Amino acid sequence: MSVTTVDAKSETEYETEYEYDAVVIGGGAAGLNGALMLARSRRSVLVIDSGTPRNAPAEGVHGLLGQEGVPPAELLHRGREEVRGYGGRIVAGEVTDAALADPTAEGDPRFAVTLADGTVLRARRLLVATGLRDVLPDVPGLARHWGHSVVHCPYCHGWEVRDEPIGILAVGPASVHHALLFRQLTDDLVYFTRGTELDDDTRARFAARGIRVVDTPVASVESTDGGDEGGAIEGVRLTDGRTVPRRILAVATTMRARTDGLDGLKLPTEDLPGGMGRHFATGPAGITSVPGVWVAGNATDPAAQVGASAAAGALAGAHINADLANADTNAALAATLLS
Repeated sequence: MSVTTVDAKSETEYETEYEYDAVVIGGGAAGLNGALMLARSRRSVLVIDSGTPRNAPAEGVHGLLGQEGVPPAELLHRGREEVRGYGGRIVAGEVTDAALADPTAEGDPRFAVTLADGTVLRARRLLVATGLRDVLPDVPGLARHWGHSVVHCPYCHGWEVRDEPIGILAVGPASVHHALLFRQLTDDLVYFTRGTELDDDTRARFAARGIRVVDTPVASVESTDGGDEGGAIEGVRLTDGRTVPRRILAVATTMRARTDGLDGLKLPTEDLPGGMGRHFATGPAGITSVPGVWVAGNATDPAAQVGASAAAGALAGAHINADLANADTNAALAATLLS
């Protein structure tokens, strides 16, 4: 199934002058589950979906109870229909600007979200669920196999690659732990250091587990088709001309939160340990230091799988609804006092 942004009952028309209780930026598991919680609370909610989910190359979602193996596109299709069933709206688009607008007289925040087509949406609250981008090492021949024979998560892909000859392409300290996790899945594991440091204790631990270490620099990833589409990984070619046969390669990617169009919100970000990327800094339930803005899913928790991202979206949605309920009460009280 191909990945589409807004399938079936596509919202080709939606109100732009209307002020939504919440606009959700991102239509993945976190964004849709947050929207679901808000819509079920009778909040007006609109989801902006760019149609580029992180797990699009994967054949199935794993580790999600009751949905094991469901294709990612199918899971999102079901989620959209559920949100729509409670009156939520989902539109295809990319955010080019999101910024604070003039608050109410009571000081309640307001936001303006601009889409690539020039549409401007007004919102009382924002849920940022933009996910992240995985950045692969610059190894010739590697990227074309991403999501198939090149994997990053032993919990997402491990069972599917069990007992295969697996290679770890090291990127730093995180790769050591990566290797120990993938060793649980295969007896044939090779660790390519790629110039990273590996101390004697770690080498001894690897040797004890039967993990072979290759220190010769990596030149490229070789494919069975010689570079044309459709081939599988044949092995890892080294700079000395040797090729180490491998069927699967595991690599810890650099994970960077998707921040496109969000600079105007001035949301704080933090570096991940070990130079592994950057994410939005949040507090409990995804609250941020910018009043009225929450973040959920991989944009703030890069290690979260689909289930954890969905749960984070649900929690953020509930907190947004509670915040809106308090604001509604304050506004009602102010109106009473003025009458």
